[in-house]
Amino acid sequence: MVSERSAAQAGVSADPSMSHAAIALCRLDELLEGQARGFDPLGAGKDSVFALRHHGEVRVYRNSCPHLDVSLEYRKDRFLSADGSQIVCYAHGARFLPDSGLCVYGPCLGERLGALQWKVEADWLVLEAGQLEAFGPSLTYRGF
Repeated sequence: MVSERSAAQAGVSADPSMSHAAIALCRLDELLEGQARGFDPLGAGKDSVFALRHHGEVRVYRNSCPHLDVSLEYRKDRFLSADGSQIVCYAHGARFLPDSGLCVYGPCLGERLGALQWKVEADWLVLEAGQLEAFGPSLTYRGF
């Protein structure tokens, strides 16, 4: 298992058009079909984002239920239902579609998980750090 690294540590260059540094989460081939993995890209001590591969497509979301802004997983990397067909908030039982983040069951019905834009650089799944700031205090960059 590869630990989270900054783009520079991973040997991934930041896109010059980005206004903030890039953060490499993992190698893309380490994110398997039907799997979700949590990441702590800003070193806050908890997984603030998670990535999943569903039907061959990769998605990255903020690790926060829109109902009460709590983490979704009940233990490390446990974001999906047993059959892998939905994202589950284990605090409230809300269920979300993996491809859109849309809540289809639970107290936040009709709301969506916060999706993050990502790209692949040198086979790494990479986020722009600046977009994490848009989600408020729980993901605000405080430096290293």
